[in-house]
Amino acid sequence: MRVRAPELRGRGWLNTGGRALELKDLRGRIAILDFWTFCCINCLHVLDELRPLEEKYADVLVVIGVHSPKFEHEKDPVALAAAVERYGVTHPVLDDPDLDMWQQYTAKAWPTLSVVDPEGYVVASMAGEGHAEGLARMIDRLVEEHERKGTLVRGAGPYVPPAPKETELRFPGKAITIGDAFLVADSAHHSLVVFDSHDEKVIRRIGDRERGHVDGPAEQARFNEPGGMCQLPRSVADVCGYDVVVADTVNHLLRGVKLDTGEVSTVAGSGSPWRSSVDFDAHDALAVDLSSPWDLAWYDDLVIVAMAGIHQLWWFDPIKRTAGVYAGTTVEALRDGPLQEAWFAQPSGLSAQGDRLWIADSESSALRYVENKEVHTVVGQGLFDFGLVDGPAAEALLQHPLGVLALDDGTVYVADTYNGAVRRYRDGRVDTVATGLGEPSDLVRAANGDIFVVESSTHRISPLVVASTRHIDSSRMRTERPATALTTGSIRLEVIFEPAPGQKLDVSYGPATRLEVSASPPELLAAGVGVGEDLSRELVLRPGTGVLQVTAQAATCDAEAEHPACHLTRQDWGVPIEVADGGAERLALVLRGLDVGHHS
Repeated sequence: MRVRAPELRGRGWLNTGGRALELKDLRGRIAILDFWTFCCINCLHVLDELRPLEEKYADVLVVIGVHSPKFEHEKDPVALAAAVERYGVTHPVLDDPDLDMWQQYTAKAWPTLSVVDPEGYVVASMAGEGHAEGLARMIDRLVEEHERKGTLVRGAGPYVPPAPKETELRFPGKAITIGDAFLVADSAHHSLVVFDSHDEKVIRRIGDRERGHVDGPAEQARFNEPGGMCQLPRSVADVCGYDVVVADTVNHLLRGVKLDTGEVSTVAGSGSPWRSSVDFDAHDALAVDLSSPWDLAWYDDLVIVAMAGIHQLWWFDPIKRTAGVYAGTTVEALRDGPLQEAWFAQPSGLSAQGDRLWIADSESSALRYVENKEVHTVVGQGLFDFGLVDGPAAEALLQHPLGVLALDDGTVYVADTYNGAVRRYRDGRVDTVATGLGEPSDLVRAANGDIFVVESSTHRISPLVVASTRHIDSSRMRTERPATALTTGSIRLEVIFEPAPGQKLDVSYGPATRLEVSASPPELLAAGVGVGEDLSRELVLRPGTGVLQVTAQAATCDAEAEHPACHLTRQDWGVPIEVADGGAERLALVLRGLDVGHHS
């Protein structure tokens, strides 16, 4: 059965010059609808995977970003417009604040891609990242088919670039103190700057402001949306030959910077995004695949990396030039425990103080810490509960925090990004100390002890002004998506995956597929929890409501190539479910499906 693509409807459009697009405007072209939300690191990965396809197939392909938000802040059209600029989105974006398009195209996860052929039919659906090669093969096939049928129309797409804006800093992400100044990741300018916070001026720039990966002198080096930085202890810097390690986020690299000359070198990462299994061993730092390193801290005599892209912490030894996993399993959820068993959800901020490493775990809206090889949570209730609530830490709520700063006296400040606030954790409770900030993404303590806030969306670094502490209990929110009704007792979970044309499942490095299942609350799942190789599984559910957490991946390789390339497709689903008699006995999740009418 062929499935006609639902009409495009939303609150508004970006990157179209004010024009509202309809499906008829795309007729004759191949369209990829990218259902995304700007908090989601996997969605940002897909934006980068789509860039070369948009360039290669510019005359036949139209990518439409459908922004279906998770957090309340992401429903703000001003915040969405800022995110579209921040992440360099160069295609039309439909604002879908109520997830209407999300539901009509039956999306169940961020990100989800739907492919619409030139005649207006949905011909494929896929969740997660790692689909670029398969999409290229599909586009080639659709071009050949529709040129033969006479239904392909070549030409310029509907993208209209917005007017450029220029500020001294553009979406700064992180900052550290160096002497009397700050070193700032000027993320949208793809560079680092030495910044005088008092005069609000750039003293020096490291990087030529163009997106890329180039080592060398300060004026020639290139980064790609750099993030967190860590200044090495002097004894370590003297041995390894550089002073600062930089999380070069979109390049999936760590870079080393000499502060006296601005010389930049690559010190960890292959440059390819992570596509392997969990491994806590030590590896050659330049050979490992990283995944969106977001922040860094010196802890346990190592550089600890908030590896946001795969929901882990990693370590990097700049002297031994080795790297490996420090904590986390890659499952995106909130679970404490030993380092190798804990779950994270896009860790994005780090601050070490004494025996503790503090973590801003953004997707779970949590404040957590590592101590004595264990992970603990002080604020945070899971992937879908968030808000702006003060009080005892166990009851307090944050909204997608990206930065954290721990002080000697036990106080911990949190850049509560999507609440536009700075929160303070001390003596077991949370208070709000500043509001009305522009997406604060980091906090930094100056040499004189003053604390400054990196306000990313207002492109500045401002002093933290604590006029008075207020108790706020203004909002308790939860991500609301339609729940899937499932029957009590036994059901069949099926993750649908079909290799892309010209690919086959790859068992070179072990089983080709992997499925991990859990539930929140855990008692919802009576049987079927755990890890296995089969992409289908019998589950036994108890009555109630909650979230079924499913992580699936499939390894493929090129079928006929002399030197076949390897690919890993992966996705985490958090599926809201209602379990009661009379519900469905089957839950199908599409990791990659063709001829989608057969899976409806």
